[in-house]
Amino acid sequence: MAVAEGPDVVGKSVFPGDVLMALPETGVVRIGGGVQQDGELLVATKAGVLRREAKGGKLWVEARQKRYTPSPEDVVIGRITDRHSENYGVDIGGPFRALLPVLAFEGATKRNRPHLQVGDLVYGRVESAHRDLEPVLSCMDGAGKASGFAQLKGGMVIEVSTTHARSLLSRPPAALLSALGRSLQFELAVGLNGRVWLDAPSSSTVILVANAIQSSEFLTAAQQEQLVAALLKGSSAAAAQRRQQQQQEQQQVEQQQ
Repeated sequence: MAVAEGPDVVGKSVFPGDVLMALPETGVVRIGGGVQQDGELLVATKAGVLRREAKGGKLWVEARQKRYTPSPEDVVIGRITDRHSENYGVDIGGPFRALLPVLAFEGATKRNRPHLQVGDLVYGRVESAHRDLEPVLSCMDGAGKASGFAQLKGGMVIEVSTTHARSLLSRPPAALLSALGRSLQFELAVGLNGRVWLDAPSSSTVILVANAIQSSEFLTAAQQEQLVAALLKGSSAAAAQRRQQQQQEQQQVEQQQ
């Protein structure tokens, strides 16, 4: 078994079987995807980069993978695929469909339950996930509150890598989202399964934000700021050109009259 133990391992590449750290004598270590306990040690189960949350200390291995692997407490965007009396089937892009109980919404009862249709989008939390079982979702936080989890109406969904999705959810906010938010009004929901939901008052804003997100994965913070500035400038120029064209067309109509 290879040994990669120590605080310097965070942010470095690890491989299956690498020892990440020994369990501390006191306190709790939360583990996510790609990490499992082996006796008194935490060991990597897949290749990738070891990450650790600044708040909460959750430890996981971040890998560029084609298929999303759900972990408990992940936030995800799913699409309803089927309906049953006690739960909904949800596609979250993983190896199995997920289950969303009809009572897993704040205030839901047997008489007062959500009425989701096949094709509807939901923003939820992975409540439980096991390698060979269907993951279970919830549209409530651990305290039973909605906390932003709900059906996503309207808007559009784009696909990004799971790595990029995690960076968009970072704290403090990614430079890209901060730059966009200073100039544009839009709504955003990011799922760790690589799906991003967007909505805005105008379709042009939705398209601009989508282009910015999909083009920014490998850019530095400074480059993300430059990207947003360029997209905004191009959008303003295009809008001005459209207004000029409309004015010319209006003048032609008036002359013909």
